[in-house]
Amino acid sequence: MNILVVDDEHVIRDGIKRTIHRAYPQHYVHLAANPEEAVQQLRKHRIDLVLTDILMPGMTGLELMQLCQGSYPHIKWVIISAYSEFSYAQEAVKLGAKNYMLKPIGKELLLSMISGLAQEMDRENEIVREAELLKSNLKYLREAVFQRWASGLDTGRLDVASIIESYPAFQLVMVKMESDAPVHLEHFIIENVLGELIEAHGCGFVTSMDETSLIGLVSLGEEGGMKRLTDELRANLKRFVKVPFQIQSTGLITDIHRVPEEVRRMRQESASLEYEYNNPGGNRAIEVAVQYIKAHYHTDLSLEKVASVVFLNPVYFSQLFKQKTGSGFKEYVTNLRIEQASKLLLQTHLKLADISDKVGYVDVKHFTQVFRKKTGKTPTEYRLEQTADSREVCPT
Repeated sequence: MNILVVDDEHVIRDGIKRTIHRAYPQHYVHLAANPEEAVQQLRKHRIDLVLTDILMPGMTGLELMQLCQGSYPHIKWVIISAYSEFSYAQEAVKLGAKNYMLKPIGKELLLSMISGLAQEMDRENEIVREAELLKSNLKYLREAVFQRWASGLDTGRLDVASIIESYPAFQLVMVKMESDAPVHLEHFIIENVLGELIEAHGCGFVTSMDETSLIGLVSLGEEGGMKRLTDELRANLKRFVKVPFQIQSTGLITDIHRVPEEVRRMRQESASLEYEYNNPGGNRAIEVAVQYIKAHYHTDLSLEKVASVVFLNPVYFSQLFKQKTGSGFKEYVTNLRIEQASKLLLQTHLKLADISDKVGYVDVKHFTQVFRKKTGKTPTEYRLEQTADSREVCPT
């Protein structure tokens, strides 16, 4: 059995892994520190059981479970948490979780649960597993061929028309993200949300075009269905996706040969479209981030660390921070440090090494370079000049 443990506390992850390995060495235990790593593990391995924490930066374990159920219906889920609110347990059971366990998890309870679930999986029908595998393989083959066709690439001897013959009339919907960093989790979210909406409103499938864009083929049963689908899609993406995105759709297509042309058109129009942002509680998040920076500017402060404090994706946090403060994260921190250093130079007799350390620079030489770049003077020149000016204004 392949087990995935998702928890942002490495002590918890490692402890669960050790306990299972000692009792059941035949099981494989994979670890993930956050939902994004969990998605990567789900794609690399055929996971049978997921034990996930509820509260993690960026996404709850329940949200991760909900998003994965469409793509991985065979997976069994167990929710683990230090929070005993009954609402979490209710929601976990409602979503189909096999169990809800509170930290700290007792070894006997954990091993008993693993044993029970392993026996349950052994009783599952092998024919069902093979049918799911065949269905999954056919799905990926169809989507891969369609992706090449939509991109204008050669599909060899495979007939695209026969692959999508179930959709004589359809529309396309494209979602594109804007990000300089990898967006594996966001890509996974969009694929699952769009796929579920297509099934809810009609029929079709979703395929990846590249690292930041996906396209869905959807055959809708009623007029105006595309607007309802894209409205629901937008609402879901604003809730779950923490990077800017844009949504485009086509009119009704009855000729498969129009697909590459329509995809090229949407890609070209993408350059002139504005991206949408997820901004629930954005102002409050940045207020908390600024307070945290002011209290910890003297430490090894990184954008990723501050983003995790306010539970935001680092890429989205960087964009939102600049939007709300008018400065990039690095520039804001540097300005704050130099401002504090200037005060210490004038108000104390501390040595440069001590001041450098107090404002977050371990290397005095680097501190001097940054200070000079910002003020046009070295710290020593600044101190001497400001002290001299002060004496002229207030002679003794």
